[in-house]
Amino acid sequence: MRRVLALTGIAVALVIGGILALTSPPRLLSAYDWAAGGGTGAQLVAEGVAFGSQGQTLDIWAPADAPSGQLPVVMFWYGGGWAKGDRASYAFAGRALAREGFLVVIADYRKVPKVLFPAFLEDGAEAVAWTRDNIARFDGNPDRIAFMGHSAGAYQAIMLALDDRWLRAEGVDPGIVTAAVGLSGPYDFYPFDKPRSIAAMGQWPRPLETQPIEYARKDAPPMLLVTSEGDTTVRPKNANNLAARLRELGAPVKAINYGPLDHEEIVMALSVPFRSKGPVLADSVAFLRAARGTGDVAP
Repeated sequence: MRRVLALTGIAVALVIGGILALTSPPRLLSAYDWAAGGGTGAQLVAEGVAFGSQGQTLDIWAPADAPSGQLPVVMFWYGGGWAKGDRASYAFAGRALAREGFLVVIADYRKVPKVLFPAFLEDGAEAVAWTRDNIARFDGNPDRIAFMGHSAGAYQAIMLALDDRWLRAEGVDPGIVTAAVGLSGPYDFYPFDKPRSIAAMGQWPRPLETQPIEYARKDAPPMLLVTSEGDTTVRPKNANNLAARLRELGAPVKAINYGPLDHEEIVMALSVPFRSKGPVLADSVAFLRAARGTGDVAP
């Protein structure tokens, strides 16, 4: 009987894994991650915390056994083409980073079609302001905050790190941003040729102002830009072009291409069940630690 139950459990896990490999619904992935052991070593220390001026909310994940003293902070923004997604569905990302010793803030932002560019960036800046003002209560360092995101969330992370007008509008000194990690993000995608970018950005009268690459600067915080040849949703040229522009300017940037992985597999690799797809978590954590320590990042 035990053998039958064990085999049944393995079969169920394989079926779930196959479904996730094809569709990767983030909420289901978070549940699978928790069941596969991702629920240990991290704790949800704040849930649905209100911030900002538009009823936004955020979650905070922390190491289960955090050392004394202030923890390094990572703000993670999820993807969804600026049209969908929610903080709770990306618990797997929060837990993964928290187990590595970071205090992780996952903030919601308003979506298309209810809002258009730049409302989601304004929401992101409000989340940063809240984090700076309140994260010390959760043993986080308010003066050393890193940004990270996937897909449209990578756009949030990189755009907020490069175009400092959004943070300054909320009274935030851009100097608190220690690093930014963009996973499969769009940074150089004008002219708009996909329905989601057209819907989110197409109404803006000066379209180049929506492009992160236009704000590349020498004094940008250290950046890790992750892409993959298998990504047909956000083509590698986005990361490649931005990395090249930053290098030309003398800014600290590192680019990693994970070969055949597709758009969703990059973020799935943060989870326990799909960690073997690629060292996305290990490489991101190593980069964040190096940037936090010295700000000197090897290409």
